[in-house]
Amino acid sequence: MRFQDLLAYKKSFILSMEIFEVSKKFPSEEKYSLTDQIRRSSRSVSANIADASRKIRYQKHFISKLSDSDSENAETQSWLEYALACNYLTNEVFNELTNKSLEVGKLINFMINNPDKFS
Repeated sequence: MRFQDLLAYKKSFILSMEIFEVSKKFPSEEKYSLTDQIRRSSRSVSANIADASRKIRYQKHFISKLSDSDSENAETQSWLEYALACNYLTNEVFNELTNKSLEVGKLINFMINNPDKFS
């Protein structure tokens, strides 16, 4: 199976691109802090899913990489909260992105809890 075919990968990739687009509007003084951090963590979600897909033969490694992906997803949610608190995001955009991130988290946790379905 190609990692690009995994639903968790597809949704996390789309979410990271949406975050990239909204973060273009963050103030320039955030370039090397919030903007960089939220882009990095959101991109790491799908990158770790891709990495996990290459470790499927080794269940503990597979789960470990998915756990890393889940952690990056939680970090992204934290950065979204900072962006909201700094008034860089509207409540509507924050809720939309956070809900998508929660959905990605559920997909990742399904993979963690059901590794045999992906081997």
